[in-house]
Amino acid sequence: MELTAATLAVKQDSMIKREMNMELDETVFWTDSQTVLKYIANETARYPVFVTNRLSIIRDGSETNQWKYIPTKLNPADHASRGLGASELTKKREWFEGPEFLKQSEEIWPSEGVKAPARMEKADDTMSGDLDETHIHATMINKEDPISALLSHYSDWDKLKRGVAWILKFKKMLQGKGKGIDGNSSEMFSLTNKDIEDAEVAIVKQLQLESFPEEMKRLAGHREEKGVPKRSTLSNLDPELSNGLLQVGGRLQNAQIPSSAKHQYILPKKYHVTTLLMQYIHRRVGHQGQNHMVAELRQKFWVVGAGVLARNIARKCIICRKNQGKAGHQKMAELPRSRVQSDEPAFTRVGMDYFGPFEIKCGRSIRKRYGVIFTCLSCRGVHIEVASSLDTSSCIEAIRRFISRRGPMKEMFSDNGTNLVRAERELKQALKELNQDQLINFHANHGMKWHFNPPAASHQGGVWERQIRTVRKILCAVMREQYLKSYQNEEQLHTFMCEVEAVINSRPLTRCSDNPNDLDVISPNSLLTMKGSTTLPPGIFDDKDIYAKKRWKQMQYLADLFWKRWVREYLPSLHRRQTWLQPSRNLQVGDIVLVIDETAHRCSWSMARVQEVMPDNKGFVRRAKVKTAITSLVRLVTKLCILLEQEI
Repeated sequence: MELTAATLAVKQDSMIKREMNMELDETVFWTDSQTVLKYIANETARYPVFVTNRLSIIRDGSETNQWKYIPTKLNPADHASRGLGASELTKKREWFEGPEFLKQSEEIWPSEGVKAPARMEKADDTMSGDLDETHIHATMINKEDPISALLSHYSDWDKLKRGVAWILKFKKMLQGKGKGIDGNSSEMFSLTNKDIEDAEVAIVKQLQLESFPEEMKRLAGHREEKGVPKRSTLSNLDPELSNGLLQVGGRLQNAQIPSSAKHQYILPKKYHVTTLLMQYIHRRVGHQGQNHMVAELRQKFWVVGAGVLARNIARKCIICRKNQGKAGHQKMAELPRSRVQSDEPAFTRVGMDYFGPFEIKCGRSIRKRYGVIFTCLSCRGVHIEVASSLDTSSCIEAIRRFISRRGPMKEMFSDNGTNLVRAERELKQALKELNQDQLINFHANHGMKWHFNPPAASHQGGVWERQIRTVRKILCAVMREQYLKSYQNEEQLHTFMCEVEAVINSRPLTRCSDNPNDLDVISPNSLLTMKGSTTLPPGIFDDKDIYAKKRWKQMQYLADLFWKRWVREYLPSLHRRQTWLQPSRNLQVGDIVLVIDETAHRCSWSMARVQEVMPDNKGFVRRAKVKTAITSLVRLVTKLCILLEQEI
């Protein structure tokens, strides 16, 4: 610890001498560690690498006779290391002025300094005997320019200006002591507008010296060639040098505008300080867009390529993303196997959802009923049931009625509703109980596979959501809007639902042709009722066939015909993607997002961090598990608004 402090003292001494315009006769280093003094004096012992590297820095920046010993009681540096409060530290006079003996002659200074060792001592147990030669292995480190390190340290334009202003004021105070100026005046402990402006000019000048050295030398007359070279990015600005700063010359000399708006300071684009300035401008104009930011910036500064930088700043602003950011999206996925599976009975793979409610009159009371729609994912036929409530029992009863009429199904898809999830659990338990009783029931033994869409992912159930919209439209047309508001009985509601089902199943799946010689369009009823109007080919009937066999052949022909035309005419129409045509950036673990809640105001949306991503078989992330302040959720990328990308 003491050796590191001595190394830091040598570095600070070197920096102050380099940056200040003052000649110092000699620097004296004081330490209260005898161990450090012995390290410095012993030039023959072999030390560990840590000690050797720091001694190398100390010996390069100072001489042995510059190091003095100060008793611990007189060392003012101990006040800071012992953790004194600010109020107590200001009362310590030696903290500001140093020990009292420094104001007196050197004869009465502490006389104990660095003493050379009488003989070589071992620095550690690994050292052996006297050495004729000492080998030191050192590593050269590229030192960062302290000014560049200072400019890169800050993350706010105002704080950067104030930090530079304090450094310039401190430098002025040190230079003023040599000229008899009082450094303890109240002005030295506060910043004025002039100090902030001087700091801003110093920052601009440093950036210009680093970015445009050739242009400044030419304009200053230090080169034989005069003016800015044509290949320079500043050539069209007609720059001029004023007080050591590059400013825009331009063509607005006669404009009645402030001088700072006619001759702006020129700044480079790809610098940390320029980014801080643009972020400050963005906040100052109330998080407005690119044009407003550039207009405000050019009242005093001219950044090369300001438009691109302003757009990037606005695009990455967290506040702007929270208030205006769009929901994420990904390239539209391929159709699932259940949508393109042919040669299967209708309603083998089904989508299910609820719609309603509808009010009916039972005696003198008014009750609610709900529609349950089942749609075949391949032939697009629909089946509608009426449920008395939204509870789990009513859901199971509706599914049982559907299976009884349409036959067993292999897969069912639905939204992640509470009643549907509970129904799936209870159905599984019921099927297990039936199997345990060894009931010979084909449907119960095979059961069905139930898939749930992620929460708040209604677009993944577009197959049945679109059918619900059609149901509502037909209901309004059949019963009229005013009749819907009157109270019908339950029998009427069942009748209307059956009529709606028949209308939807008769809709065409392909485009109608104007040619009378073309075949009729196929519809879900072509498979469900086998009542297509297509003429049967000659030779399908045989006088020797019995009636049942002939009937079976007719039904088989109609089913085969439906699926052939379904593959040729309907399936190719699903090729095109309607939206989300191009791939987007995948969500990554660690990204900060907003969880979109359409029932709440945007300002109250929860912020979350991505914990897990769920890519598909092509590597596109469509779902993610996110962690909010209170819980973990699984959401589609379309329900997440990214705020901050994870840095890799």
